[in-house]
Amino acid sequence: MAHAHESNTKRIWIVFGILSFITIVEVYLGILKPAALHLQGMGTSWLNWIFIILTLAKAYGIAWVFMHLEGEKKWLRRTIVWSAVFLISYLVTLFLFEGSYIFDTLSPLVKW
Repeated sequence: MAHAHESNTKRIWIVFGILSFITIVEVYLGILKPAALHLQGMGTSWLNWIFIILTLAKAYGIAWVFMHLEGEKKWLRRTIVWSAVFLISYLVTLFLFEGSYIFDTLSPLVKW
C-alpha cells in the first residue's frame, strides 16, 4: 500500500510541475506580449492562438489525470475528448468571426 501512495504522490507532483510550467509560460507571454506574435493569423494574433492551445492542453491534462480518463475504455475517452474538441473549436471559431465582425462594424464609430 505504501508503494502505491508514493507513486501517486510522485505522479501528482509531476502533473503539478507540467501544469505549472504551462501556466508560467502563459503568464510570461501575457506580461511580455512579444511584438512578433501580434501578427494576424487565422482570425486573431498568433499570441492568442498560443494562449488557446496552451489552455486546451492544460484542460486536457487535467481531465486525463484528475478525472481519470486514462483508465477508461477507449470509446469513452474518445467520446469525451472529441466532443470537447469539436465544441471548443466551434466556439473559438464563432468568437473569432463575431469579434472580427463587431470590430469591422464598429471601427468607424468607436475609438479603440
